Formats: sequence, C-alpha cells, structure tokens
Amino acid sequence: MKGLIRITTSLLLGPGLLSTAHAEQVEVHDPVMARDNGTYYVFSTGPGIDIYSSRDLTHWRHADRVFSGEPSDPPWATSVAPGFDGHVWAPDIVEKNGRYYLYYSVSAFGKNTSGIGVTVNDTLDPAADNYQWRDQGLVLQSEPGRDNWNAIDPAVIEDDNGTAWMSFGSFWGGLKLVQLAEDMTHLAQPETVIDLATRPNTEENPIEAPFIFKRSGHYYLFASFGFCCRGVDSTYRLVVGRSDNVQGPYIDRDGVPMMEGGGTPVLSGTDNWPGLGHNGVYTFDGQDVMVFHAYEAADDGVQKLRIVNVDWDDGWPVVDPAALDANTTELVESP
Repeated sequence: MKGLIRITTSLLLGPGLLSTAHAEQVEVHDPVMARDNGTYYVFSTGPGIDIYSSRDLTHWRHADRVFSGEPSDPPWATSVAPGFDGHVWAPDIVEKNGRYYLYYSVSAFGKNTSGIGVTVNDTLDPAADNYQWRDQGLVLQSEPGRDNWNAIDPAVIEDDNGTAWMSFGSFWGGLKLVQLAEDMTHLAQPETVIDLATRPNTEENPIEAPFIFKRSGHYYLFASFGFCCRGVDSTYRLVVGRSDNVQGPYIDRDGVPMMEGGGTPVLSGTDNWPGLGHNGVYTFDGQDVMVFHAYEAADDGVQKLRIVNVDWDDGWPVVDPAALDANTTELVESP
C-alpha cells in the first residue's frame, strides 16, 4: 500500500540560493507544503486558504483559493463558529494513495469554539481537468465548557504501522493527538485525546502549532512558544522534543518532558526577524527543510514565507539563524 507522503524532491537550499533582494516577498501565515508533478504548493491561513505555486521554491505565484471565502464555505463552519467570515486557519496538506487531504480549522478568535475539517482533491494543479476540492466536513470539534483544548492547527503524521495521527492545539490545555480512521476523514473509534505538550505555570499557556516529523526511528514534536500575530512585538519561537513513540512522551534535549514545559530551542527571533513560527518539516532528497513564517522588522512586522535547511547534531535539529536573511522568496504575481 502506498504510504502518506509530504514531499520528495531533488532541490537543496544552499546559502543565499533564494536571495531576491528588493523583490516583493510571499506574505503568508502558517505555511505548509506539498509537491505535485514537479510543482510546489504552499497553503496558508487566510480567506478561503490561499495557495501559492512554484517550480523552484524561489519564485511564487498565487495559484488559487481552496474555498470561495464566503461565510457558507465550508458549509459546516458557521455551526461551529457562528461568527465565521470565511477566514480559515492553519491548514495541513498530506497525500495518501493518490489523493490529497487538506486539513484546516475555523474558530472564534481567542476562544475554543473551534473545529477541524478536511477537504480532498485528486490533484493540486488548478489547470487539471480533475482539479476539484470536495469538502468532507468536520473531523474534530471543541466546545467551551466541555473541552479544555482548542481544535485548531492540525498536522497529520503516519506512524511506522501505517496509522495516521493528527496533532492539534493552541493555548488552552496545550497540544493534543488523536488517531484518524483509515478513510483519513474521521476519527478512529473509540475517540481518545492524548496529551502531547503544555506549559504549566505560564499565563495563557502560549503554545501551539504542533508538527510531528519522523526521522531515524524517532518522532520529533515541533511547537511554537510565545505569541504570534503581533508584528514586531511577536514573541513566537520554535522548540522541539523527541520520542520513540508517536503518542509520546516527548522529552527535550535536557530531559525535560514537554508536558512539563520542556522544549529545546530550534529557532528564535532576531533583530531583523523578531518573531517566527508555525513550522512544517519536509525531506528534500536527503536534506531536511523547514517552512514557516517570520515577521520582518524592516517591513513593520509583516509576515513572510521562510524555507531553510535543517541539520542535525547528535539526533537533534539545528537551524542556522543566518538563513532568515539569506533565504527569501519572490512573489511573481500578486493575488
């Protein structure tokens, strides 16, 4: 059986490879990536989920939107978040058995009135005859008063046994994990919510955007600490923990469990990029690459797409902060 795939390609990111000084950069929040027939696609938070495409990971075009952005699209959204206005949050894209599954979330801002849905497509090429997003509805929902977790920021990983798991969560009770059914559009039964990470004794529990990456027999749980979406005042930063089991427990390099606030720093803000986060990690022909957004100080804190190499030190991920300035992206055509 064909497994769940994120990306395979032969392009590696060398120092300065993506440098396009003075060009308009790609502005996205919460980017994730996939590749279809030689073209790369980035999906991001926004009205209807914006899609950008590139043949070289440098020059990008606005390709499409998954949803029209109307309040009734997706149709179930207003029943979960009555104030839904077409703004869809934090997607994740995976491929399995020739079909693409796009997970996404809707929510009332600052509340855990939220839900995660999934839509499917047989191709990512908007020009293809069989290009059509077909919404499969709600996968997971959180309700105030019932749940102390937030059903946003989905990310899907397949374990060594071929079972798909979805991590999710933002603030509230921290990061969680659920098992998906074989059809990838429902939860496995009985439904069980597993704790992954939290930050006890912190105000508001600022942790979100889980992403689990499998490498050399280990599962790595990446997470974003701090506050996003505040421009130059953002405190967003990336941390990681490791486990031999997709269900955890995840422990940082110093031996501190992520359920006790642990998290080994991977990448933090700089003078030029004061906040960054909500990452995904993908393998490009033997080179691991991280995609995320970062807030640019020189542009009043506007969020920009970043793609950087990930190296490894004794089994732990390492990212060179200099890549924030060296590796950039160019928007060839505006939305």
